[in-house]
Amino acid sequence: MSETTAPEVSEVEREREEYRRRQELRAHLTSVASAIAFVLIVAFILHISPGWPRVKESFFSPEYFVQAWPKVVDGLLLNLKVLLAALPLTALFGTLLALIRLTKSPVMFPLRVAARLYTTIMRGIPMLVVLYLIGFGIPGLGLFGRIDKAVLGTIAVVMSYSAYIAEVLRAGFEDVHPSQRASARSLGLTSSQTTWLVIIPQALRKMAPALMNDFISMQKDVGMISTLGAVDAVRAAQIVVAKTYNFTPYVVASVLFIMLSVPFILINDRYTANLRRREQTGGMV
Repeated sequence: MSETTAPEVSEVEREREEYRRRQELRAHLTSVASAIAFVLIVAFILHISPGWPRVKESFFSPEYFVQAWPKVVDGLLLNLKVLLAALPLTALFGTLLALIRLTKSPVMFPLRVAARLYTTIMRGIPMLVVLYLIGFGIPGLGLFGRIDKAVLGTIAVVMSYSAYIAEVLRAGFEDVHPSQRASARSLGLTSSQTTWLVIIPQALRKMAPALMNDFISMQKDVGMISTLGAVDAVRAAQIVVAKTYNFTPYVVASVLFIMLSVPFILINDRYTANLRRREQTGGMV
């Protein structure tokens, strides 16, 4: 058997690789230097500010941070429960709305109109108003007895975000080239099989960044259920602030929400970068 040898790299290619490495190293060093300079400038401005000691004690007190941490963490567990319940319900309801809006059947005309009105209205109402309408309006009807505030908050989150998810899904489905549907139908697939086996898988790849952004926004807006009286992370921070007259618990809640969101933000950014790289590579072939 003949041994295969790797092709020899030319001197010009070596010089190009070395140049690219130098440029990459220079870019990293410049980024680090600019970040350090920015931090130093902010620290200097805070240091010379007359009110910084008072602000530092009011918002960044280590004593109150440690005191508020366990209480706010307990409240965050409620946020996670609401988020885990709202996420699949929002995905299901949003997908149903998108599919209803995409159907061409004359029988579905009333549902298409209702779905369009729903997505238009719900996207125009602020999340806080939706929480008030659901959180205080449903109990006011007196039909279901006493309802837990977390359940009402979950319903409000699902109703609000399903409209945004439905529009993202609808745009993604319509973005798939019509030739894909025609090809699938020519192979003998039914309309529903074409939708579930051909259109949706292709659309999801491009919709993933937008859907992830909506998920990250939902994580933050789940904290608004505190307006209904549910003791979540934000409400727990408010209770500690009312007792201590110190605002550090709000910083604790912010830190926890950031810790919850950052991993998904990084995953979304990485996926988006990989998707863009694959598309650019495919365009050059």
